[in-house]
Amino acid sequence: MHIQEWLATVPAVSVYLLVGLVIGLESLGIPLPGEIVLVSASILAATQDHINPYVLGACASAGAIIGDSIGYLIGRKGGRPLLAWAGRKFPKHFGPDHVAMAEAKFDKWGMWAVFFGRFIALLRIFAGPLAGVLKMPYWKFLIANVLGGIIWAGGTTALIYTLGVVAESWLKRFSWLGLVAAVLFGIGSFLVMKNRAKKAAAAREAAQADADAEAGSPVAATLTKD
Repeated sequence: MHIQEWLATVPAVSVYLLVGLVIGLESLGIPLPGEIVLVSASILAATQDHINPYVLGACASAGAIIGDSIGYLIGRKGGRPLLAWAGRKFPKHFGPDHVAMAEAKFDKWGMWAVFFGRFIALLRIFAGPLAGVLKMPYWKFLIANVLGGIIWAGGTTALIYTLGVVAESWLKRFSWLGLVAAVLFGIGSFLVMKNRAKKAAAAREAAQADADAEAGSPVAATLTKD
C-alpha cells in the first residue's frame, strides 16, 4: 500500500487526540516532541481532506493550555525539590544548566517568559512547572499561557497547513520527506536551545568564580574581618 493511501485510512479523531495528548504532556513538563507531532499533523491535514485544520489547531491549543496549567499546579505544590527530582530523572532536559537558563529567562521576562517560552523547544517543558515553583501569580500565568498556547498552536497549524496546501502535489508524491523535514526542524530547535543552555551555564560558572575570587581576595577578607 502506498503511504498516501495508508495515511488516508488514519481516523481524524485519533490524529486530534494524539496531537492534543502529546502537546499536553510536553507542556506539563514531560520531554516529548510536541512540535514535531504538530508539524507532522499539519502536513497530514494539508494532504488529507478528512482532517480539519481548525479542529487540529483547537486540539493543539487546548492541549498546550491545559498541560501548562497542570504543570503550573504541580510546580507550585512540588517547589524546588520537584526540579531536583526531575534533574535526576531527566538530566538532559532538567539538568542544572537548563534550569539556570530557564530561571534567567523568567527573571528577565517575568510572565512573558511563559508566552515566549511556548515558541522555544526546551522552555516549552519548563514554562508551566517553573512558573509554579517561582510562585508566579496565577492570573498572570493564565493570560500568558492562553495567549501563547493559542498563537503558537494555531499559528503553527495555519502556517504549515498553508505551506502544505501550496505544495500539496509535491507532498503527495513525497509525503515521507515532509515528515523528515518536521523531524529535522524539531532536532534543530533542540540543538539551538542546548547550545544556549551551555552558554548560560558557562556564564553562571564564570560569575560564581568571580564571586569566589572576590570573596577570597585580601580586600574582601579585610572587609569581612572588620
